[in-house]
Amino acid sequence: MRITVVGGTGLVGTRLVRQLESADHQVAVAARATGVDIVTGTGLDRALDGAEAVIDVSSPGYADAVEMLRFFEQAGATLLAAEQAAGIAHHITFSAIGAERIGDGYYRAKRAQERLIAGSGIPFTIVRSTPLFEYIHDVIDAGRSEAEVRVPPIRVQPIATEDAARVLMQVALRAPVNAVLEVAGPNSYALPGLAQQMLTAGEDFRPVLTDADARFFGARLGEERLVSDAAVGPGETGLETWLRGALAPA
Repeated sequence: MRITVVGGTGLVGTRLVRQLESADHQVAVAARATGVDIVTGTGLDRALDGAEAVIDVSSPGYADAVEMLRFFEQAGATLLAAEQAAGIAHHITFSAIGAERIGDGYYRAKRAQERLIAGSGIPFTIVRSTPLFEYIHDVIDAGRSEAEVRVPPIRVQPIATEDAARVLMQVALRAPVNAVLEVAGPNSYALPGLAQQMLTAGEDFRPVLTDADARFFGARLGEERLVSDAAVGPGETGLETWLRGALAPA
């Protein structure tokens, strides 16, 4: 197949592109680094030319809730209009478990993107994922001070990026379901305990404090559960395996 990966130079995108190319698919990478701007539409016609499916793993970052919402609304509208003109047969978007119920931060922005997709008329599959191990590491890092680390009292079921990318590839090779699928890692954890394990593995022995006001992807979540009992493709990579890879010398 010829598949366009939007955001193909990011964390998920680079792994997804590598997996697709290893399986002998033709891949077009749509990112600013390849001359494509999905907000303005610059370069999109070229990136979509001949593609049968589009996998959108783009992201503006997680620092600014207003900017996240603006990006997903503007980029979503531009990308979907270009896909309609190009006759794309299957649109796949990487979203987040919690987008259907959390009205804050990243989750609110992803829900807005999902609504655009569902109303576009393009056959689609939305893949909602539990948080990636790498993203949880970033959240922990954002909660650090000299003396401690603060994280919210949520429960998570983290998935390795490689596992999430593999599911996205599998979905792209199937017929669109015009619905939401969920993916998750093999185990769930209370975030404070998981954070302590990840810090200790990196020889950071600061205490982890539970803070209901600590942000997670720009959202205040309380005791939210970012887990799934209905994952179509549970990840195989557990915490210990992920840590060994993350802490291995470059």
